[in-house]
Amino acid sequence: MSIDFNSLKTPCYVVDESLLIKNLELLKYVQDKTGCSILLAQKGFSMYSVYPLVGKYLKGVTSSSLFEAKLGYEEMGKEVHIYAPAYKEDEFDEIMKYSDHIVFNSFSQWNKFKDKIKNSTKHIECGIRINPEYSEIETDIYNPCFENSRLGTILDNFREEDLEGIDGLHFHTMCEQNSDTLERTLKVVEEKFGEYLKGMKWLNFGGGHHITRTDYDVEKLIKCISYMQEKYDIKIYLEPGEAVALNTGFLVSTVLDVVKNNMDLAIMDTSAACHMPDVLEMPYRPNIINSGMPNEKKYTYRLGGPTCLAGDIIGDYSFEEPLKPGDKLVFCDMAHYSMVKNNTFNGINLPDIVLWGKDGAKIIKTFNYEDFKRRL
Repeated sequence: MSIDFNSLKTPCYVVDESLLIKNLELLKYVQDKTGCSILLAQKGFSMYSVYPLVGKYLKGVTSSSLFEAKLGYEEMGKEVHIYAPAYKEDEFDEIMKYSDHIVFNSFSQWNKFKDKIKNSTKHIECGIRINPEYSEIETDIYNPCFENSRLGTILDNFREEDLEGIDGLHFHTMCEQNSDTLERTLKVVEEKFGEYLKGMKWLNFGGGHHITRTDYDVEKLIKCISYMQEKYDIKIYLEPGEAVALNTGFLVSTVLDVVKNNMDLAIMDTSAACHMPDVLEMPYRPNIINSGMPNEKKYTYRLGGPTCLAGDIIGDYSFEEPLKPGDKLVFCDMAHYSMVKNNTFNGINLPDIVLWGKDGAKIIKTFNYEDFKRRL
């Protein structure tokens, strides 16, 4: 059943359940072929109304904070993993309550909290995040291995004498990349940390694997996982967030006004700054259904948001027909990161969250003034 975008109040995020299931089926295929465990990285996709569905395919969640760990524990009820650059002492007891795996960024963090874990009645497996000082990410803000990165322990700071109680190692060096990048990364990981993998229970490949992208080499990923499992007799974990929700969602917006300042400008009820901050942060230009590049089609417009930020610009697009107030535009691939990173700058309301299933639209969440006010 195709989505009837015209029937939806805007702005709204719409997740297509059938597309989400398609992604989950591919991820489960990787699990079934290798015996690895794939976890949902909640930092990329935290639409917990679909956690029961996700939990039918994946092994659990990974978290970056106490709140994410609690959300995964309450809403999916499967494995909960957590990693943070540093943990707050007054939150750690609660983190242990929700978490099955805790990964530490440094040996100083591990030594600070290891007695709490050893004295806990709950079995918690612990790991150290390593930084192999190798990455093929070109944008520093998304590169965990850029110069002087705070993320992970480099080989020079690795303490073999402090490994007692450590069950596994974790690395996260990728962002929206294919399995050939993983293959090259593993060679560096082996070269630097291979001797420490012997005797470990598991190795976590982290996130950034674009497994559900159409050109992704899934069979090479399977080979990489199988190779490491067999060579070191360890279990492999992966933590994709984006790959779970990639190309499953949309952001539906309405044109509020059309003005001219040397070129045609369309003001939308959707803000790049508030509703899709990666457009400004990364930056990137999201696709719009039935649009083209500037001047490719007959009418070209610069799309901007309703905030007072001069740079609240989504991008330049062309259309076969002139835009007018009331027209709806549909931005693609908006299920991941947009929802978890949005904000209410200028008091701009947040978009509704809609799940489109076999019975049509289900409104999951709407927001109002009280949601804005409570944050302040």
